[in-house]
Amino acid sequence: MDNKEILHKVEEVFRDVLDNEEITLAENTTANDIEEWDSLTHVELVRAVEKAFGIRFTSAEILSWKNVGEMVASVARYKA
Repeated sequence: MDNKEILHKVEEVFRDVLDNEEITLAENTTANDIEEWDSLTHVELVRAVEKAFGIRFTSAEILSWKNVGEMVASVARYKA
């Protein structure tokens, strides 16, 4: 699974969790770019991404992310 495929699947998760079919993610997308993405929904998003890919992120990984691209890169490391 390449980063483009991962990004697409993450985008689907975001749309589902945030109940907004208009969300379009790019690697440089941050919480500031999406109105519905706040600290509470961040936890829901992380859990939903973990479930979608059958993985479990470490706390250090989650805290290090500055944008969606870094989340995608973490998923890619588990799916390599």
